[in-house]
Amino acid sequence: MSDHSHEPVTPAARAQQEAAAQGRAQGLETGWTVLSYLLAGMAAYGIIGWLIGRAVHVALLFPLGMLVGLGISIGYIIHRFGRQQAVERPRKEITGDR
Repeated sequence: MSDHSHEPVTPAARAQQEAAAQGRAQGLETGWTVLSYLLAGMAAYGIIGWLIGRAVHVALLFPLGMLVGLGISIGYIIHRFGRQQAVERPRKEITGDR
């Protein structure tokens, strides 16, 4: 049986569907942003650790640099996205047909 019916969709139902789709899209965007911050932090500090480790002949600085980059990235993610959830945004009231 199909979930799609041939009945016309009311404006309120359409607005609710669009709001749900917008919320899913925003969540997906946030997920990709968080992943990119994690990877970029590890890569940047890993490269810095590798360069310094190569100059001073200490191979352990590469994995330490990656861990430091991961820690800084996690801290930044908590700072940026943790505050975003704490701020209360005004909600729009759906009044329907009045």
